Amino acid sequence: MTSTEKPEAAGDLPAGDFIRQIVAADCQSGKHPEIRTRFPPEPNGYLHIGHAKSICLNFGVAAETGGRCHLRFDDTNPERESEEYVRAIKDDVRWLGFDWGDHLYYASDYFERMYQCATKLIRDGNAYVCDLTPEQFKPYRGVPTRPGKESPHRHRGMEENLDLFQRMRDGEFPDGAYVLRAKIDMASPNLHLRDPALYRIKRAHHHRTGDRWCIYPTYDFAHGLEDSFEGITHSLCTLEFEVHRPLYDWLLDAMEVYHPRQIEFSRLNLSYTVMSKRKLLQLVEEDRVTGWDDPRMPTLAGLRRRGYTPASIRHFCRRIGVTKFDGITDMALLEHTLRDELNRTAPRVMAVLDPVKLVIDNYPEEQQESMTAINNPEDPDAGTRAIPFARELYIERDDFMEAAPSKFRRLTPGREVRLRYAYIVECTGCEKDADGLVHTVHCRYDPATRGGTAPDGRKVRGTIHWVPASEAVTAPVRLYDRLFKCPNPDDGSEGGSFLDHLNPHSLETVTAYMEPGLRNAAAGDRYQFERRGYFFVDPLDSRPGTPVFNRIVPLRDPWSAKEGGRR
Repeated sequence: MTSTEKPEAAGDLPAGDFIRQIVAADCQSGKHPEIRTRFPPEPNGYLHIGHAKSICLNFGVAAETGGRCHLRFDDTNPERESEEYVRAIKDDVRWLGFDWGDHLYYASDYFERMYQCATKLIRDGNAYVCDLTPEQFKPYRGVPTRPGKESPHRHRGMEENLDLFQRMRDGEFPDGAYVLRAKIDMASPNLHLRDPALYRIKRAHHHRTGDRWCIYPTYDFAHGLEDSFEGITHSLCTLEFEVHRPLYDWLLDAMEVYHPRQIEFSRLNLSYTVMSKRKLLQLVEEDRVTGWDDPRMPTLAGLRRRGYTPASIRHFCRRIGVTKFDGITDMALLEHTLRDELNRTAPRVMAVLDPVKLVIDNYPEEQQESMTAINNPEDPDAGTRAIPFARELYIERDDFMEAAPSKFRRLTPGREVRLRYAYIVECTGCEKDADGLVHTVHCRYDPATRGGTAPDGRKVRGTIHWVPASEAVTAPVRLYDRLFKCPNPDDGSEGGSFLDHLNPHSLETVTAYMEPGLRNAAAGDRYQFERRGYFFVDPLDSRPGTPVFNRIVPLRDPWSAKEGGRR
C-alpha cells in the first residue's frame, strides 16, 4: 500500500481503467476475501520509469481495495543479479511512496518447493529431461506456421527422468548438458507451448543461496508458482507476457495448485530514451553516463538525482492510464507533469547562468538597497525575501543585444526594461574586449520607479532578472538535457545503433551567479531560477555552503516544434 494516498473502499471505486474495472467486479462479487497484487522485478539492474507504471498500478490497486501488494524479487538468473540491485529497487519503491510491509519475497525462497513441483510434473508425465541444448532444440521447435517435431528424449520413462533430474540437482553434469522440459504440444501455434524449458544447469553463485543450487528454474516456470504460493489474486503483467499466459495457465493447472488470474497491460515506452535494461547497462559499462543514477538516465535513481519528485511520477502514471495498446509517450508529458507541480511548490530565486556586468551609471556608488521579492506567486503562504541591490549587477548575456530587432524586449541602446523587483532602467551603451565580446553594459535608472512601476504610467515591454555583483554567490550548475537527440533512438528508423543518437549536449556545466541567500541552499532543495527553469540541489555532491545545482527541466520545452525544436 502507499503511504501517501488514502485507500478507497472497494464499493466506492471509480470506473477507472479496464484492470480496475475487473478488480472492482471481483470485489463486488465477493470472489476474493482480499485483493493481492505483486510487483516482481528481476534484480538485474536499476528500475526505470517504465517500472514506475507497474509499481503505481500494482500498489495502487491494492491500496484502493484495502488489499496488499507484495514486493517480490524474481531472482532466478544469478549470473546477472546482485544485492546492489536489490537494495536499489527497495529504495526506489519506497521513494515512490509505497510500502510492502511484511510482504517481501524472493523466488529463491521457493526453490525447494519449485523443485518438488517439477518432480510432480515428471511423475504425472508432463515433463521430461532433454539432452538437446537450446541451440540444438531450435530446429525441433519449428515456426508458428509449421508444427515442430518431438525431441528424441521426449518419451523417456518416468524413473529415468526422475533419476536424471536428481543428478542434475546433485551437480553430476556440466552446464547445458541437460534441460528439464514441459511435455505439452509440439504442434501448437504458440511456440511457448512447444515443450518449453523449465530448468537448466547453471553453475553460478547466487546472491542469496550461494552455491547451494546448480540448477535454476526459468522465469516462465517460476513466475506462476510464486503467484500461486503467495495467493496473488490478480497477476498484472505487461503486454509482452500475453503470449506466455497459456503456459502460465497450463503449468498451474498441471501442478494442481491455486491459480491466480494473469492480466496484461501495455508497457510504458518513452520518447528520447531507451527502456531496455541491457542497453541501460551498456551505457553504464561503456561510461557513456556516470552510473545508473546519472540524471540523464530514465532510471528512477537518475530521475531522483535529477530532481524529479515522487508525486510528479505518480501523477504522470495516472495521466497516461492503463490500456492494452502499445505506443510511445512523449517525454514532454513527463516534463510537463513535473513543471505543473514545481510551479506550485518551488520557491522563485534569481540566478544568472551566463553573466555580463550591468553598471547603473547614475546610481550612487556607495548606496545599497534591499528589494523585496515574492517567493512564489502561486503560493500565498510562501512569503517574501530581501535581495540587496547596488550600482553593479550581473544580468544574462542574452538579455542584451547591441543591434536588436524591433520585437526584442530586453536591453538594447535607447530602450527601457524593468529590473525584476527593482527599477526601470534605460540602456545607454556597452563596453567590449579586444575580441569584440561585450563585458559591460551601461544604463541609467529612474529613481521614481522603485518596485518596477512607473508613476507616469508609461509601459515597459520587458522584465529581466539580475543579481548583485558584490554579493552574488557562485555555484556550479549542471545543465542536463535529454540523453538522445531523436525521439526513437531504439527503433532503427533513424539508422545506426542507439548509441549513434546520443545527444552530445546532454550535459553542460557552467558557473552561475546567484542571489546571496542561495549560499545556504540545502541538498534536496528545489527552486525555480526565474526565466531559466527548475533546479535541484544535488544530494551527493553538495556540501553546506557550497551547493551544486542540477537543472531538472527548462521552463518551456525547447524540443517542441513551437519552440523551434532541438533536432
